[in-house]
Amino acid sequence: MDKIPRHFKLYKPCGIISQLNSNCSRELRKKKFLNELFDFPEGVMPIGRLDEKSEGLLLLTTDGKLSDDINRSGVEKEYYAQLDGEITNEAEALLEKGVAIGFEGKRYLTKACKICKLSALPILPEADKKLRIGRHRPTSWISIT
Repeated sequence: MDKIPRHFKLYKPCGIISQLNSNCSRELRKKKFLNELFDFPEGVMPIGRLDEKSEGLLLLTTDGKLSDDINRSGVEKEYYAQLDGEITNEAEALLEKGVAIGFEGKRYLTKACKICKLSALPILPEADKKLRIGRHRPTSWISIT
């Protein structure tokens, strides 16, 4: 008989990597992982990822098929992003087409997306002070799908 799958939702704070652990001893010494936040049961895996320097809702499951289905099926995911400064129409158009980013010395092109400037602030927990957004100039919020 199969075990009943378990599902979790977790508000991932800034500074935590969206994985439970690492096989790299160097990473284990320098980084923080999800298993430091909660004693998850064996077999739990995150569905998707959030950047280390971001925070937000992260879904986890013991159901590998569900995780794979969500990650491979093209299910749209919506993210709210607070920007340092006001976003311009030109910047929105560039983001929608995909932009070049650098990570660990490699260049990548982000996928095309839908951008919508939010007219009202989203209701979210207070942001981590390390993010330092909005201290010296205006910010804007966008939805990225």
